[in-house]
Amino acid sequence: MKCSRCNQTVAKSAKFCSECGLCLITQPVNKTYVPIEHCVKATDYLSIVADHVHPFMTTVYPSSDGYFQQDNAPCHKARIISDWFLEHDNEFTVLKWPPQSPDLNPIEHLWDVVEREIRIMDVQPTNLQQLRDAIMSIWTKLSEECFQYLVESVPRRIKAVLKAKGGPTRY
Repeated sequence: MKCSRCNQTVAKSAKFCSECGLCLITQPVNKTYVPIEHCVKATDYLSIVADHVHPFMTTVYPSSDGYFQQDNAPCHKARIISDWFLEHDNEFTVLKWPPQSPDLNPIEHLWDVVEREIRIMDVQPTNLQQLRDAIMSIWTKLSEECFQYLVESVPRRIKAVLKAKGGPTRY
C-alpha cells in the first residue's frame, strides 16, 4: 500500500507511515453517531463501549490490531471502564491520551464541521429536537474523506502542539 502523503510503500498492516508520520486508515471509518440525551456517567459510557465500540472494533479489526482513542473525560477514566478495557486488551489497543489536549482530538474538529454546517442552514433550528435532527442529517452526509482528513491531520497537530510547547495552536 502507498502512503497518500509521501507515496512511500508501507506494509498493509502499518498504522503510521515511518517516512512522514501519517496515520493510516486501512479499514472503513466508523461514522456511527450515538446521540446522548444526558450527562454521561461511567455506567452509561460502559454501555456505549460494550454495545457500539466493541462490536465495531472486533468486526473491523479481527486480527486485534485496531486502535481506539478516547479523551480523559471523567467517565472515560472510571475504574469500571479501565477494568473493562483491561479485560479486552487482547482485542484492540486503547491509545493513551495526554490530559488537556483538545488540539489533538479529531472529534473536536469534526464537531466544528457540524457546527459550521448548521450555521449556514437556510432555516436555523429553533428547538432541541430540530437541532438533534440537523446534527443527525449533517452527520450522515459527512464524507469518509472528511473523517480521513481529520485523522491524517493528527501528525500536523502533534507537531504544532510540540512546537508551541503545549500552548495554543492554530488548530
